[in-house]
Parts: sequence; structure tokens; C-alpha cells
Amino acid sequence: MPHATRARRFVRGTTALTLAALCAAPLFAGSAAAEGIVGLITKTDTNPFFVKMKEGAQAKAEELGMELRSYAGKYDGDNETQVEAIESLIAAGAKGILITPSDSAGIVPTVQKARDAGLLVIALDTPLSPEDAADATFATDNFKAGLLVGEWAKAKMGDEAENARIALLDLSEAEITVDVARNQGFLTGFGVDVKDETRMRDEDDPRIVGNDITQGAEEGGRTAMENLLQRDQGINLVYTINEPAAAGAYEALNAFGFADQALIVSIDGGCPGVKNVAEGIIGATSMQFPLRMASLGVEAVKAYAEDSTMPEDTDTGVELVTDEPVEGVSSISSEEGLELCWG
Repeated sequence: MPHATRARRFVRGTTALTLAALCAAPLFAGSAAAEGIVGLITKTDTNPFFVKMKEGAQAKAEELGMELRSYAGKYDGDNETQVEAIESLIAAGAKGILITPSDSAGIVPTVQKARDAGLLVIALDTPLSPEDAADATFATDNFKAGLLVGEWAKAKMGDEAENARIALLDLSEAEITVDVARNQGFLTGFGVDVKDETRMRDEDDPRIVGNDITQGAEEGGRTAMENLLQRDQGINLVYTINEPAAAGAYEALNAFGFADQALIVSIDGGCPGVKNVAEGIIGATSMQFPLRMASLGVEAVKAYAEDSTMPEDTDTGVELVTDEPVEGVSSISSEEGLELCWG
């Protein structure tokens, strides 16, 4: 896919819970008191990224006089709960839905039901597959986010980049759009021939030790790092899908005595991750802006409800955060990042 097209489209539980339990209390006592319902459906309600996204949606809904109904999956990858949430919002007569899909392709038939019923559907952070299955996508250019940390790592390693032993700690096996875009962006930035930007794990660069999955969690990052270290204890560069996975990877490296050997790069921009940059645990991270995504999403639903205005795809921005800047790659310091971070 040409870069210009990519930039436009941003290729960037416990027990069974009832849907009512997943729905957060609305900001208004009843729908009659608000000028329409807007739904927010996130992958989980525990990841700080989605917590901040919900905060942004709540604040903007209150400002605009809308009723927010928020839902979340029980775990990253929980498509079934997201399907139920959409169906509930259709039944409630919502004006629009903001969704971070757990299964970019699997959710599409239900999204189409919502659009057929007259709801505006905006994908936040993670594009649907195909991307035009949503009315618009408000997201970080995730390929660019990966590209920035890849370019930084290549410059930071200098001549040693040719001898890199790379561990790739991804989200899942499902090839979710955000997972693919970040991974392939990182590899492209580092100078690896990715063969196909839309697919992972088909590269033949001998510097790649392997991929493992983390589910975007600290425990998953630790386990994935342990698995890859069993293949090659010479790993000196670690890419992670997000900062919780990076924290877990560092724990594993430290336990093996390799913490000083490997450079870790990541993506998200949460405050814990930025603090890990300041402490030297993460070398560089690409910061995205979930509150901005959600706030703009609620504004778009409001405009659609008022006069059927259709939104356009929106790049919500990305900043590289590092305390070791390199020539040719724009960045901000961890001190500056702590002024902008979330979570």
C-alpha cells in the first residue's frame, strides 16, 4: 500500500457478566434529559489506555449534553461481548457508536447492522478490516508509531544494527490491524524487508529471533520474552506492542541477567511507560492520545445527530518519547512526555 494511502487510512471476567453489568452508569438520569445516546465500546476496562479513552468520552458527552453508555470486553480479544454491546445500543436507539474492536474483521457484520439501522460507527485506535466497514477511523497512524521507534532503534544501535537479534512481542495471533501496523512499521523503520505490510511473520531477515504474543499485558510480555530467550540468549533489541508488555519483557530480561544487553522500544504513551523511559527501562516509546480520539468521536456523533454530518478519517497524532534523542528522528523528552501522558 502506498505510504500516502496508508497515512490517510491509518494503517496505524471472572464469571459471565450480563450486558447490564458491563454498561457504565449514564451521565444523565434518563435519555429524555440528554440529546441522544452515544456508545463507547473498548477492548477492556482495565488497560489505562481505555480508561483514559472513557474519561475523554464522558467529559465531552457531558459538555455536549449527550448520554454516554460505555461497554468493555472481559479480555482483549473478546468479540462476543462487543457484539452484544452493539446490539444493545441499536435497541436503545443510540445515535452513534465509538469502538476499539477486539476482532477487526469478526465485528464487521454486527457493525454493518448498526450502520443499516442508521447509527454512525467510528473506529477508535484500531481500524476495522476492511477499514471502510466503519464510517470513519479516529486513530494514531499506528504504522508511523512503529516506524518512529524502528528508526530510533536503528540510529541508536548504529553499526551494530547489522548484528541485531530482534524479539517481536506482538498482541495476538489474530493479525488485528493495530498489531500488524505497529509491528510492520517498526520493522520497516529498522530496515527490515517486511515483504507485505499487511501481514506479519513472513519476513526472512536472519536478525529476527522470532515473534511471540502478549495479549498486551505485563504477564504476557514476561512469558513471551522468556520463550524467545530460550531460543536465543543474545537478543539485544525488543519491540513490544505496548508498554505493559514492555514492562513484562524487562522483568524477564532482568531475571535472566540480560537487562543491560537489550534495548526495548514500545508504543502507547501511558504515564507508567513514560516513567519507564525516564528510568531507562524503555529506550523509546511512541505516544498516542486516547482522550483526544474519544473526545473527537463524541463530537462527531453529536454533529451527525444534529444534521447528518459525516466525519472523515482523523489522524490523532503521535510523538516519540525518549531521553536519548538521535539525529533525524524528531522526539520529546520523558519530562515533556509526563506532561502529556495518560493513565
